[in-house]
Amino acid sequence: MSFRRLVWSQPVLALCIVLLMSSLAFGQYRGRKYKAPPPTSRIEVQVLKKFTGKPIPNAAVVFNPTRDGKDLGSLEVKTDPEGKAVVDIIPIGSTVLVQVIASGLSTFGQDYLIDGPTKEITIEMLRPQEQVSAYVDNSGKAAIRKPGVQEPIRPKPPVQPTANPVPQP
Repeated sequence: MSFRRLVWSQPVLALCIVLLMSSLAFGQYRGRKYKAPPPTSRIEVQVLKKFTGKPIPNAAVVFNPTRDGKDLGSLEVKTDPEGKAVVDIIPIGSTVLVQVIASGLSTFGQDYLIDGPTKEITIEMLRPQEQVSAYVDNSGKAAIRKPGVQEPIRPKPPVQPTANPVPQP
């Protein structure tokens, strides 16, 4: 090897080694560390009419999970023709508020603790009940109105006959 090549190759080689070592050192602090997602549970909700035991298709089932006091968002799923709704993205160890809304029936809502890989929930929906009052005993009151009726029927006031005006010539 000639003297000239030897003089130029040593600094170039040293510079390459320094750059390689510095890039390895800086690479340790670049980007986020990978954090595996938490294990999730499969939640199966069966929605039935309490008075007949039949499944309720197309009922809205709303899942609102919280973990350590932090809201994890909400998810709405419709029931299938057998009255079932399935979700498999709720983390194990969280508390989930399950709300069920079906036409002509009272809305249902309850908290459940998700403590295992699977959770089966059966919900029996009731007919609408009389409005709850703080002044009277509300236990066991039946609905006054038929199922699905939201507003009471109010009688219309009678129409007063008006005198026929005389046409002007």
